[in-house]
Amino acid sequence: MNNLKSRRTFIVGLSSTKITNKERHFLRKYKPWGVILFARNIKSVDQTKKLTNDIKKIFKDPKYPILIDEEGGMVTRIRSIIDNSHFPAKYFGDNYKRDKTKSLLYLRTYIKQISHLLRYMGISINTVPVLDIHRPFTSKVIGTRAISKDINVINKIGEKTIEHFKEARIATVIKHIPGHGLAKSDSHLKLPIVDKTYEYLMKNDFKTFKNKKSLFAMTAHILFRKIDANNPATHSSKIIGIIKKKIKFRNLIISDDISMKALKFNITLNTSKAFTAGCDLVLHCNGKIKEMTKVAENSKKLNKFIIEKTLKYYRLVGND
Repeated sequence: MNNLKSRRTFIVGLSSTKITNKERHFLRKYKPWGVILFARNIKSVDQTKKLTNDIKKIFKDPKYPILIDEEGGMVTRIRSIIDNSHFPAKYFGDNYKRDKTKSLLYLRTYIKQISHLLRYMGISINTVPVLDIHRPFTSKVIGTRAISKDINVINKIGEKTIEHFKEARIATVIKHIPGHGLAKSDSHLKLPIVDKTYEYLMKNDFKTFKNKKSLFAMTAHILFRKIDANNPATHSSKIIGIIKKKIKFRNLIISDDISMKALKFNITLNTSKAFTAGCDLVLHCNGKIKEMTKVAENSKKLNKFIIEKTLKYYRLVGND
């Protein structure tokens, strides 16, 4: 928690299982808000614990924010340690339709076990739950990552996911706000375009993000053409305004990965446009030091609002 005022409003990935000298210098110089881990960073429990400890030593902060995408199913970063591929979000959504009590018990048990492992390895934020509504045409990049096609099921499983991770002192990131379920293409590769009206979206895709007690939310790189014809959600002050004022998400908004191809500008512009639109933190994932430097140089120091919300994160994760 030391020197929050000196940290900058971005999150980065690292290239491998150890911190390189260049990365160590980068982290010390630019002081990102957090670091996100991927499968390329995780070989074993002990190695991962050493990696996170090394990161925390740089910042002299035992609770420094370290994130992971550990959704289960096709998005699992700890596959070299445990096979989590049998438990996508859809598994819990489908079970809930069959037997509500058993499904919620399975979910709680699963989250308890995963949280124990994540915390032991020094990871304190998991970028779940995915609150996108599944449809027959929804892009395969979402697929079984979506809990359900039923808004009520998404709300229940989503709320319980946030609650149980919080009980285990892991912060959550709801995504992909304000909704990725209408996208027919993969935003890693190109910009998906959605043509539904604001009224439809508020009653459907945007609705699953309302009243969620998560400290963080991650944006969707989606163009909602009837709301903002020129800018994807991450770059749209109109959409970010809806997220804050209509969906009423009042905590920290993180961009999805700023290097994804859905965003048409260079890294510098993608970063600055996300901040201008209203994102609090920008995420950069690929571990390429030249790109990371451009993100860092276009990121500001934490403002009062971000510091206040970050302190809430520190209180949530508590002491080991």
